[in-house]
Amino acid sequence: MARICDVAGYACEAYRATHGQDIDEMKLQKLLYFAQRESYALLGKELFEEDMEGWVHGPVSPQVRKRFHDGTLQGKNLDIASRRIVNNVVMEYGNLSSLSLREMSHREESWRNSRKGMAADAPGNNAIAKEDIRKDAMKVRPFDYAYGMYYDEFDDYDGGGDCSIQ
Repeated sequence: MARICDVAGYACEAYRATHGQDIDEMKLQKLLYFAQRESYALLGKELFEEDMEGWVHGPVSPQVRKRFHDGTLQGKNLDIASRRIVNNVVMEYGNLSSLSLREMSHREESWRNSRKGMAADAPGNNAIAKEDIRKDAMKVRPFDYAYGMYYDEFDDYDGGGDCSIQ
């Protein structure tokens, strides 16, 4: 399993390669959430074990925030399946503005549940429950940009969140 900072570093590299510019932190944080959700949708398991927190602007990893600002994120130690998930998320959501991604993350049950009992403008630092992310994953239909098809269109995809993506 990948570490969140390695996934973040790879996402920065993939975004730069795809869009020709550096990613901003808010967009990176939201792409990490969507990559975690995509992993549950495709593989039935988490991409990274670290929790994200339900901050006022959506899912955030404090570790990634620190390393993004000190310039120490590196995209290393990712297996091919993890890179493919990140690449698909960058293709799917990378063209959207950071604020659009923020609004999308605010519609996710997992983020809303992490904010229960808080004022709308409270900073928040409750962990987003992985089981809630798993539930959010059941609502998406992942697309494979390498093949230009939805995963459920592949003959060998069983639809049970256990897709081998090599």
